[in-house]
Amino acid sequence: MTEPVIEARGLTRRFGDLTAVAELDLTLAPQTIYGFLGPNGSGKTTMVRMLTGLLTPSAGEVTVLGHQLPRDAERLKHGIGYMTQKFSLYDDLTVVENLRFVAEIYGLGRRVARRRIDTLLSIYALEQLRNRRAGRMSGGQRQRLSLAAATIHEPPLLFLDEPTSAVDPENRREFWERLFDLVDAGATILVSTHYMDEAERCHRLAILATGHKRADGAPDALMADMGAHVVEAEASDLRALKHQLGALPEVISAAQIGSRLRVLVRDRMTDPVAWLKAQPLQPMPTRLEPARPSLEDVFVTSTGGGR
Repeated sequence: MTEPVIEARGLTRRFGDLTAVAELDLTLAPQTIYGFLGPNGSGKTTMVRMLTGLLTPSAGEVTVLGHQLPRDAERLKHGIGYMTQKFSLYDDLTVVENLRFVAEIYGLGRRVARRRIDTLLSIYALEQLRNRRAGRMSGGQRQRLSLAAATIHEPPLLFLDEPTSAVDPENRREFWERLFDLVDAGATILVSTHYMDEAERCHRLAILATGHKRADGAPDALMADMGAHVVEAEASDLRALKHQLGALPEVISAAQIGSRLRVLVRDRMTDPVAWLKAQPLQPMPTRLEPARPSLEDVFVTSTGGGR
């Protein structure tokens, strides 16, 4: 049996009276992409910082790559790569100069560093930018440089803290293709995000809210077991219909998506369409159809964010 890359039990972090992360359990298998999904303030960054040894837990136990934290935090550093949400390299250095600097930090010899830098420039389409200062690069280019720097020492475990928050959708898609390439090459990745489409790409996902883990599993399994039915409704006055549906205790949420409402109905209502048709709604819906669950629906049902 393959040992987990990360094993955490009861991991907690308090800042005074504020509990940022509360009794979180986590098991991360090798060669997977594990996601933390949650809004700002949900505890994602605090969790990542504890797992990288940068922040000491207030309670709980955690082992990363066989190292017990925080005791072995210094020894762990060379086994992980860490890409922060904010660009953390030097604006006044060129692409190559930044990579040489990071290679030296990790103790790579000159020959090895030169070979790795040439490889990374090719992988991340930075060859034509090798002599450009980082401060003059676009958001997508800086993101590729950050990922190259985080992987220059070929770490088996990579932490990415909201790495695509400052780039456009096309660059985000390309970035995720590079992540799957890294996994195919043997890496394990933990990524925090607040984008639903990114979360759906993960092999496994934890949903965080106010420091608590509300759900954990493969995205498809979470959508299949979310405890609610999804119905899409059309009507002549969607705002009025939304207000009425929100007052029904069996309705978890009703959100407008373009010209229709997406309604989450508790799963104890075995036929949600028939049940909605029987309600004294004004205006009555002109169309009611079951719909496929999404991760946004899972997030709403898990966190109670529908009201």
